Amino acid sequence: MIEISKRLQTIGDMVKKGSIVADIGSDHAYLPTYLVQKRIALRCIAGEVNYGPWQAAVRQVQAAGLTDKIDVRLGDGLAVVALGEVDTICIAGMGGSLIASILEAGAEKLFGVSQLLLQPNVAAPIVRRWLLEHGFQLSREKILEEDGIIYEILEAVPGDPILPYRNRDKKLEDLLEIGPYLWEEKSPVLRKKLVQEQEKLKAVQHQLQYAKSPEAEHKKREVQKKLAWMEEMIACMQMDRE
Repeated sequence: MIEISKRLQTIGDMVKKGSIVADIGSDHAYLPTYLVQKRIALRCIAGEVNYGPWQAAVRQVQAAGLTDKIDVRLGDGLAVVALGEVDTICIAGMGGSLIASILEAGAEKLFGVSQLLLQPNVAAPIVRRWLLEHGFQLSREKILEEDGIIYEILEAVPGDPILPYRNRDKKLEDLLEIGPYLWEEKSPVLRKKLVQEQEKLKAVQHQLQYAKSPEAEHKKREVQKKLAWMEEMIACMQMDRE
């Protein structure tokens, strides 16, 4: 049995049992190998846009003896998938803007897909907004820390895109930024993520303090606004714990 990272295992364990899965940007096909070996997925497609990682994925699948269950394909994004071919699409380990652009470029391939599992390394709000605007309902969120890095995992299904944001104690824009389910849970990992982002912004604010151009003044205002928002979120989390 393959051993994979906590991040990938968390994604894999969210896949619906009996699914046919496309893993886009599969790298070494670790996730598809795990899904088949654990009998979570019936079959998988491992998609890679670059030849080197595609070769590594082919070798991994061959070494695991799973060439009859995992099809390794070379291509850009959802171009490796035919319409109606898979139930679940996983896109993990890249920026939120890139994930959203892959979904946008291959939007016609999403018809019939019952589950999206998305793990943006950065810019998760961009992914949440894309889902909101394209008919996918955010159904679950997880946040975890591994080797000092914090990851967010988003699950979405066809449904009512606004439902996760309805009847909450925060505005839509706040929840798109922080995640409605993550906000509901208010885990220590989420608080740590906010504090880390706050410290990064304070460093940016310090670098900008002597800049006088109109662009710098605009940036200062944006940074101050974001810092105030973060302080409010962290304070709310502290109050809820008490």
